[in-house]
Amino acid sequence: PAPARGTSRALSAALVRWGGLVGGRWVDTAAAFPVQDPASGEELGQVSDCGADEARAAVRAAHEAGATWGRLPAKERSVRLRRWYELMMENKEELARIITAENGKPLKEAQGEIVYSASFLEWFAEEARRIYGDVIPASAKDRRILVLKQPVGVAAIITPWNFPSAMITRKVGAALAAGCTVVVKPAEDTPLSALALGELANQAGIPAGVYNVVPCSRQQAADVGEVLCTDPLVSKISFTGSTATGKILLKHAAGTVKRVSMELGGHAPFIVFNSANVDHAVAGALASKYRNSGQTCVCTNRFLVQKGIHDEFVEKFAKAIEKELHVGNGFDTKTTQGPLINEKAVEKVENHIKDAVSQGASVVIGGKRHNLGKNFFEPTLLSNVTTKMLCTQEETFGPLAPVIKFETEAEAVAIANAADVGLAGYFYSQDPAQIWRVAEQLEVGMVGVNEGVISSVECPFGGVKQSGLGREGSKYGIDEYLEIKYVCFGGL
Repeated sequence: PAPARGTSRALSAALVRWGGLVGGRWVDTAAAFPVQDPASGEELGQVSDCGADEARAAVRAAHEAGATWGRLPAKERSVRLRRWYELMMENKEELARIITAENGKPLKEAQGEIVYSASFLEWFAEEARRIYGDVIPASAKDRRILVLKQPVGVAAIITPWNFPSAMITRKVGAALAAGCTVVVKPAEDTPLSALALGELANQAGIPAGVYNVVPCSRQQAADVGEVLCTDPLVSKISFTGSTATGKILLKHAAGTVKRVSMELGGHAPFIVFNSANVDHAVAGALASKYRNSGQTCVCTNRFLVQKGIHDEFVEKFAKAIEKELHVGNGFDTKTTQGPLINEKAVEKVENHIKDAVSQGASVVIGGKRHNLGKNFFEPTLLSNVTTKMLCTQEETFGPLAPVIKFETEAEAVAIANAADVGLAGYFYSQDPAQIWRVAEQLEVGMVGVNEGVISSVECPFGGVKQSGLGREGSKYGIDEYLEIKYVCFGGL
C-alpha cells in the first residue's frame, strides 16, 4: 500500500489505503489532499492527488486489461464478482466505519449502505451469465441473422460523496459483469471507500487493471474529468452528480461520441392526498426526507399536502421529527442525523430557510444550525410555503422539509411536474383510481406509492427530463455497458 500520511484513530489499517490504484498497483504522488471527518473536522489522512497523467495511465491499464477480461467466460467473471461481494459482507463493519468517518452519516445507515452496495456485486454476478443475444428469422433462405451483445470497452465511473460505496458498485458491478473494465474517479470528500473497494477487489482476484481508482482534489477534478471524458480509449461514461456538472461532461463526451449514462439532480415531490393514511404518510415522509440528513438525490424536496388533512399532517410530522430524530456524531449509537458534508451545504439550507421566511413561510420546528458544530443543522419543517420560494424551485440537499398546501389533484400534479428534473416522486393515497392516475401522470423515472424509500437492486434506477440518461440496477442496468452487434451470415 502507498504510505499513510496520517491515519485517524477511528479507522483500522486493514482496508484504508491512501494511494491511487492503477493497473493493480497502489500509486503514490508527490502531492496529496486531506480527507476530513465532517462531524469533528479532524483530518483522517492525506490521499494521493492524482492528475491528468495518472488518469491517462489508468485508462491505458484498463484498456490493456480489457482484452483479457472481456474474453473471459461469463461464469469466471461471475465467480470473481461473487467473491468480491462475499469479501464486502465479511468486512461490512470496517467498510461502514470508513463511510461514517469520511461522510458523516450514522453508522447504522453506513452499514445499510454496505449491504446495499454489496448487493449490486451479487446481482450483477448473476446477470453476467444472462447476457443473451438473438437469432432473428431472415427474409432470405440463404441467410441467418444473429445479434450479439459485447462489452463497450473502458468505462469511466465518476461518483458522488453521499453514497461513496453504493454509487460505485451500482455502476462497476454492471460494467465488470458485461466484460468492461473501469476507471473510477471518486468524490474528493470521500475517496477512502473507493480505495477500500479496490483492496477487496484485489483480494477477490479481480485482475490488475480491471478496477482502477484515481482520487483527486477539487483543484485537479476538472483536468481528471476531462481526460476521462475525452480519451479515445474510453468508450463509456457513467456519472452520478449534479445536473450542471453532468452537462459539462456531456459536452466533453460529445467530441468522441461516447456512450453516456447520467444520474443527475432531483427535486422530488411528496404528495399527501385527503384519502391517505396520515400516520403512514408521516412515517414515509420521515424516512424519505431525513435519510443521510436529506443528502440523497431521491429524498423529498417538496411536500404537497391536500387542504383537508394539511394541519393534521404538519402537526404529526413535527411531533415525529422531535421524537424520532437525534442529531449527533455518526459513531454515536443514538444518532439518526449526522452532519452535512461541509459548511457550504449548511449555508445552502440556511439561505433556503431565510428566503422562505422572508416570503411568509413559518418555521414549525428547527430552522437553525445545531450547537454540535459548524456542519450540523437542525431537522427543519416549514409551513405556509409557496411555489415562489427558493426551497421549492431548487434542490436543497439538506434536512429541510417545506410543506405546500393544495386543493385539487390536478393542482398537485401540475406543481409536481413544473420542475425541469424528474428523478423520484412519492404520493400517499388510498383511492385506487387516483393511484393509477397520479402514478402515470408524474413526470419522474421512479414513483413511490404509499412508500417513502424505493431504492432496490432489482429495480431500474434513473430519471427523466434533466435528471439524466439511462438506468442503473435491475436487469436493465447491464445494457448500459453492452453494444449490440448484428451479424448477417450469408451464402448458406
